[in-house]
Amino acid sequence: MSRDILDEFEQQRRGPAYPSVPATPGLLVEDRSSGFCGDVVKVDARAVTLRDRKGATREFVLKPGGFLIEGKPVTLVRPSAAPSATAGRTASGSVKSAGPTKARTAVASRIWVEGRHDAELVEHVWGDDLRELGIVVEPMHGLDHVVALVGEFQPGPQRKLGILVDHLVPGSKEARLAAQVEGPSVLVTGHPFVDVWAGVWPRVMGLNEWPDVPRGVEWKQGMCAALGTDLAGFWPRLRNKVHSFADLRPELVGAVERLIDFVAPSGG
Repeated sequence: MSRDILDEFEQQRRGPAYPSVPATPGLLVEDRSSGFCGDVVKVDARAVTLRDRKGATREFVLKPGGFLIEGKPVTLVRPSAAPSATAGRTASGSVKSAGPTKARTAVASRIWVEGRHDAELVEHVWGDDLRELGIVVEPMHGLDHVVALVGEFQPGPQRKLGILVDHLVPGSKEARLAAQVEGPSVLVTGHPFVDVWAGVWPRVMGLNEWPDVPRGVEWKQGMCAALGTDLAGFWPRLRNKVHSFADLRPELVGAVERLIDFVAPSGG
């Protein structure tokens, strides 16, 4: 059956139809006009903010077909409020408060983590709990200067500090530095993995285990090379596969929850 010429004219008048994709945080997209590529940081009714692999951010107006995902044009839309993984519970497994959760004014205590990906993952799973308690998580970008940084922070009974460390195993550099800063108002916890990526169960990506990476090869690069995937784009995909604490290794979950309990305000 041939198409009606009036139908074809109407389709041309309206322009091409693009699939609508929710602009969820971490989604990797490219702005068609500028070629700027990055993951979604935030979105409102008018625009979306993207962050590239160097950490630079730019805001782009939402428009039909204005972005590319894996080379295909799409229309980004503001995501609707998504229900938690389990009714009545947050992604961390805590019981949700009745009614809307109101963020508490930030307290003086802090949780420091080694890098941006660590901070994003903690926020992704424990964000509801942290906002309710008023606890801020900050990336630390390595442990080399942790002794000086803790001294500047001036921890105390009302200003506690929790530090999450990658590859915290006996005899390591990380363990030696942790021993120098721990005290009544400073708690250092960690997991045995070389990188927080490995604290995610590989099954979320359909794998039985993460690939072996030869010594001397940077772990993230080696893993992505073994998987045949792009380093910049893999992390957002991995993070967004994590829906609750059950998608994380128990060593990582336990380390984070000990820190939250330590820095939480009394009666919080």
